[in-house]
Amino acid sequence: MGTKHSLVLRSVLQVMRPLVRLLLRHGVTYPALAGALKSVFVQAAQDELARQGMARTDSALTLLSGVHRKDVRELRQPEATAPRSRRADGQATPLGLAGEVVGRWMSDRAFRGRQGPARRLPKSGEGSFDALVASVSQDVRPRAMLDELLRLGVVSEGADGIALLEGGFTPRQGFAEMSGLLADNLGDHAAAAAANLQQESNFLEQSIYVDQITAESALHRSRWPRRPGPRPSSA
Repeated sequence: MGTKHSLVLRSVLQVMRPLVRLLLRHGVTYPALAGALKSVFVQAAQDELARQGMARTDSALTLLSGVHRKDVRELRQPEATAPRSRRADGQATPLGLAGEVVGRWMSDRAFRGRQGPARRLPKSGEGSFDALVASVSQDVRPRAMLDELLRLGVVSEGADGIALLEGGFTPRQGFAEMSGLLADNLGDHAAAAAANLQQESNFLEQSIYVDQITAESALHRSRWPRRPGPRPSSA
């Protein structure tokens, strides 16, 4: 049967699988997620301590969340902001290597054209794609990085070199709104389910399964207008 700890962890990991696939499709790696999760754990720990009327000290937050005290102290600073491509201490941030390579390509004069935009790079040699990747990390082969950027649709490869596609990391129209809708819907659903599991509330939280739907009915349903409505009160 397992302990409550193992059961909850197993359930959350199952929920994470489609979300991790979504992250990978958009170039978000495990270190990126792990780094970003620190702030989520610290904030959740602060909320939990406040709920129990306990002091929200750095030590208490570290003990509850497992996040290192140094990171807790930094995350609690008022000026704490989203990390840049590389921090002042030289450590990699949660952008991921692919994002760092693209960032270096767009900002480093060695890889930009005379007018400013990132220029088409030869595969090897001075000022090449291989040199670009090596300037960011010696731990990944340039060919592997190229394959990853091709998978993400960020670059194109041709006989005359490798080009950074305009808008490769820029969200398409409507993507931000759809991303926000995903966060709102799943966030509210997860909040209701978690509250019910902990017997804190008794929210209506269920899924509806329907079979034997005809192709015509499915097509008709897909054409229904989608209007934003009020968010559930479970969050």
